[in-house]
Amino acid sequence: ASFPRQGWYLAYELIMDLAGVAILLGVCMAAFRRFVLRPKALETRWDDVYALGMLFLIAFIGFFNEGSRILVKAPAWAAWSPVGNWVAGLMRAGGMPVTEAESMHNFLVYIHAGLALVLVASIPFTKMRHLINTPLNILFRQRRKAGELEKIEDIETTEQLGVGKVSEFTPSQLLSFDACVRCGRCEEACPANASGMPYSPRTFIQTLRSSMVDTLVAGNGNADRELANESITAKTPWYCTTCGACLVKCPAFVNPVDEIIDLRRYQVLTTGAMPKSVGDTMRNLERQGNPWGMAPESRMDWAEGLDVRELAPGDETDVLFFVGCAAAFDVRNKNISKALVQLMQKAGVQFGVLGFDEMCCGETARRMGHEYLFQEMAKQNIETMGKIKFKRIVTSCPHCFNTLTNEYSQMGGDYQVLHYTELLTELDLPKCNANGNGLHEMVTFHDSCYLGRYNKIYTQPRKLLDQAGVKWVEMPRHGEDSFCCGGGGGQMWMETDANTRINHRRLDESMKTGAELVATTCPYCLLMFDDAIRSKGLGDKVKVMDITEILAAQIEASP
Repeated sequence: ASFPRQGWYLAYELIMDLAGVAILLGVCMAAFRRFVLRPKALETRWDDVYALGMLFLIAFIGFFNEGSRILVKAPAWAAWSPVGNWVAGLMRAGGMPVTEAESMHNFLVYIHAGLALVLVASIPFTKMRHLINTPLNILFRQRRKAGELEKIEDIETTEQLGVGKVSEFTPSQLLSFDACVRCGRCEEACPANASGMPYSPRTFIQTLRSSMVDTLVAGNGNADRELANESITAKTPWYCTTCGACLVKCPAFVNPVDEIIDLRRYQVLTTGAMPKSVGDTMRNLERQGNPWGMAPESRMDWAEGLDVRELAPGDETDVLFFVGCAAAFDVRNKNISKALVQLMQKAGVQFGVLGFDEMCCGETARRMGHEYLFQEMAKQNIETMGKIKFKRIVTSCPHCFNTLTNEYSQMGGDYQVLHYTELLTELDLPKCNANGNGLHEMVTFHDSCYLGRYNKIYTQPRKLLDQAGVKWVEMPRHGEDSFCCGGGGGQMWMETDANTRINHRRLDESMKTGAELVATTCPYCLLMFDDAIRSKGLGDKVKVMDITEILAAQIEASP
């Protein structure tokens, strides 16, 4: 035998055989899942069957092609092609003459090569295109931080505010439409879809792809056609909670949230054709500086009776407590601010607040599409914070935390920002030893989307629950797989078309753990759970508390 067939060629033969086996096993597993298990979210179209069938035929025929060749040639290296050698053995045992094997081999060579060429040629026209588009999408996707939306540069002079037609999407967005493989993982994770809203991130992206093909690729002269049609209506962008569940599930790194925000921006900033509740919220933000529409003069009412330092220009402090609108204006959430202040005071933290100079961080405006209002609010807050000296910012709201951490840097505000769970785990808090005088309920913990999925803060809240000395249990969907409360992405201020409200579904899931108390780390989550408890009449069976409240109560009950 020649040298190549004693060296790398033998390894090549073995690897090719093993690869063929892997293809057959993979195709069989995929077929079993698709046609026998039939997951609810998995669609089956002609090109799904085509792809599996072609891969199976190419690998299967390839082994018979190799087996007939081995039967004819009887090479010394046949053992290095174990599957082909086994097929040759079957042919030999079946009494196949060498002449027939040679004819079979000559025929299968062309069939095998032809199928392979057809498969390659069909890649652009079937879902097999993801073999090219998905790696390209991963390579060229935007490298922003997980919780960071794209900034509209020069917003006062730019002509394009949001996206109203498919030609206005960026090249990377158009590429991502082609990278989607319709696997349905995003749809399975989507809280809006699970709650019966007429929205699916998969259908949304596939509809955008169809519009792209129809208007840009096919050259039908429709490049200036508005996106809103029977598939993507004016309501479509407003179903999304921007929870990010679809983002972490997508193997192709497709980001439907970016497109949702682009469509919202177009409605809010260009056409003005937004839902009434969105317009009302924007007016509250513009006139009062908060989405609740509360008078700015009442921003410090929560601190009545507490020794809270209001910082003036030129003042210094270690920690700036950015209170946020929810914890400043909402009656229920004021308890979070009070509890956090008490905990920081017990730990000897030097802190202060902006007081009446604090304005909404702008997160609600940005997620609801009013990019201009967000930028103005961010500039004002950055200017205010620039007049005092501090080392770190702490906030009780994951939405404020995400905005200050990931998005204010776009406006020149670079800060070290902590969620209170991060700060409290650093502090030397009084020991919780209630000895039966504290909370007795079994607790379960709900991961906030903007604290967990977007900013990967999972361990600190759980450490604080352990420190509080309560008995607690995880929900089935927790951590990165946590199910949204339904309040994000501006949904806190909007009416829902859901058959079953998202917060009701999450409350039901929490109660199945046997817990009587839901612990949260987000004012929005707390309000959504509180609303679900009241509307379902379950106040005597379950309650919701923020972890600051739990810690404060346990410390107070300790001797």
